[in-house]
Amino acid sequence: MMELFRALAVLAEPPTQETERLAEVLGIGRPPAGDEYAELFLFQLYPYASVYLGPEGMLGGEARDRVAGFWRAIEAEPPAEPDHVAVLLALYAHLAELEDQASSTRQKAAIGTARAALLWEHLLSWLPGYLDKVADLAPEPYRRWGEVLIAALQEEARRTPLPQALPLHLRATEALNPRKATSEDVSQAVLAPLRCGMIVTRTDLARAARQIGLGLRAGERRFALDSLLAQDAPAMWRWFQDEALEWCQRHRARDAWLPAIARDWAARAQCAADALGRLRLEAAGTRPAGTVSSTMAP
Repeated sequence: MMELFRALAVLAEPPTQETERLAEVLGIGRPPAGDEYAELFLFQLYPYASVYLGPEGMLGGEARDRVAGFWRAIEAEPPAEPDHVAVLLALYAHLAELEDQASSTRQKAAIGTARAALLWEHLLSWLPGYLDKVADLAPEPYRRWGEVLIAALQEEARRTPLPQALPLHLRATEALNPRKATSEDVSQAVLAPLRCGMIVTRTDLARAARQIGLGLRAGERRFALDSLLAQDAPAMWRWFQDEALEWCQRHRARDAWLPAIARDWAARAQCAADALGRLRLEAAGTRPAGTVSSTMAP
């Protein structure tokens, strides 16, 4: 298993001559091309845990600091990008190897505890949803990479005891409040996966514009989203509401092997859907009847 994670880590880096050999070993078909790597990892789905585990949906911040803190906790110097998926997968392979080679029961247990913490806190806390989006957007080599990786993560989750608490990343950031979130709160949150329970890429915004019949502004997602909302806020809130409900189902589908984490992400998506539904009615000049009932799962 450790060699599998090492190979998967290498394939999450820019393609090299080694990529072709590893693609063949993993059975993913042709190796990915450089432009495919750039489109997926540099423009659509940034391969950093902090983007998906931080309250603002941006690179760095407290989420990256927590990951760097894990490196220090195992007495290792954090690399320049401690939360990059390739770095985290390589570290997981390294800890698994050290666990297998441990010379004493105590040492094996200590390394196993560190490996489990890395798995639940910094990999399974975000990669399942991320890999869902890889399956949606990626060219064939990276879709196959994602399929192999999610299968490996499922196997590791099966053989590793469940933690007693949710990952700190999830506990530290609340979901949207369906009753109180303002339009500004929600417009910020829909681009921050941890706040809204879904991942919205440039391609998704282009799809929204096409489906609704709006003009898409070139540039950063923030500018594109603001332009779409200015053109037809009720339609955009409805579109995002539908997306959030779909993501709620995606997360719930993982409940069998990722129970607490899957339920937490599903609840975030449901809270976002409820907030978006309220904003849609308000933007259309209709007050929502009754009260919103969805809340975060305990």
